[in-house]
Amino acid sequence: MVLDFLKRNAGTVPEAKASATGPVVAAMSGAGRVAWSPRDTGTLTRVGFTNNPVGFRSVKLIAEAASALPMILQNATERFDVHPLLQVLSRPNPVQGQADLMEALYAQILLSGNGYVEAVGDGNSAPVELHVLRSERMSLIPGADGWPVAYEYAVGGRKHRFHVTDGISPICHIKSFHPSDDHYGLSPIQAAATAIDVHNSASRWSKGLLDNAARPSGAIVYRGSDGVGQMSADQYDRLLTEMESHHQGARNAGRPMLLEGGLDWKPMGFSPSDMEFQKTKESAAREIALAFGVPPMLLGIPGDATYANYQEANRAFYRLTVLPLVSKVTGALGHWLSEITGEAVTLKPDLDQVPALAAERDAQWSRVAGAEFLTQAEKRAMLGLPQLAEDDVVSTEEGEGDA
Repeated sequence: MVLDFLKRNAGTVPEAKASATGPVVAAMSGAGRVAWSPRDTGTLTRVGFTNNPVGFRSVKLIAEAASALPMILQNATERFDVHPLLQVLSRPNPVQGQADLMEALYAQILLSGNGYVEAVGDGNSAPVELHVLRSERMSLIPGADGWPVAYEYAVGGRKHRFHVTDGISPICHIKSFHPSDDHYGLSPIQAAATAIDVHNSASRWSKGLLDNAARPSGAIVYRGSDGVGQMSADQYDRLLTEMESHHQGARNAGRPMLLEGGLDWKPMGFSPSDMEFQKTKESAAREIALAFGVPPMLLGIPGDATYANYQEANRAFYRLTVLPLVSKVTGALGHWLSEITGEAVTLKPDLDQVPALAAERDAQWSRVAGAEFLTQAEKRAMLGLPQLAEDDVVSTEEGEGDA
């Protein structure tokens, strides 16, 4: 389905400024052609998210925590409680609420390094719907100056192109830093791909161990009547058939083995390499959590003593992982919506409503409030509050003078 999107009213177009390296980037990627991402997002998502519990929980933990943070919309002088953009953010489309939309956006960025939001308008100044588009279906088309001139969304054999008109894009593209790609971001799941392969291989090894009666393999020794006899082909095939049907698999675990005709069972214990295999799996799990920025303690991974307690790990998780991601995404969304509506607004998370940072915020408020050498305007700026109107500032200063 092709969705209509907003276009800015025709007017005077200011002189465009561009980097001198833009034409070089465009020449390398081919101006007007689709710049394909070098990674296979579908495979990484299937292997590292759908089929890996550590990757799945890491993405879910970050995306759910980030989408649960309340957002603030303000301009230079006012913090809005009611605003058209707040209304569309609270119910961005008929099937999603704010938390659902933001969770999908954060998850796309974590899984592919790129997030795409589409604005759908009715021809007025503000969008009426917002949609998160799947990253593996989106392609960026650079222009002669290296900047995007369109985005192409492909599903099966059908494609739809979103054109960038007068510098205003119907698509908000949020990407992670990539040192060797000019158009697409680098996902944490790609950095953790090796550790994910090791962890998945260790899980398959454990599954294979369970399929073989949940114990290390042993040896069946055949001794003929003379002590050195050799089994016939029929005897060998019969033995293999009986072992596969009666002594392998979880349902046959613990079943006693009946040996005849000079057969003897010699069990084998775990080798040192087998004993180290579980440690290798736990080490791979910690590397996956490290790539996503999730303290292993929050994922229940044993052997991690980086943080003294769960509360400290949770505070570090919000401070070092959740807040940087939320600040980047909300800042990009606010700037993009400002370009569409023509109204300079700022979108950011409400840090005062983050339970994990309550102690830090209380200390900051007390410290700023007690700084007598700061003016009220400076205190509000330090706390991220908008400036007061001129009459409010004057009345405040007069009240302090009377006191």
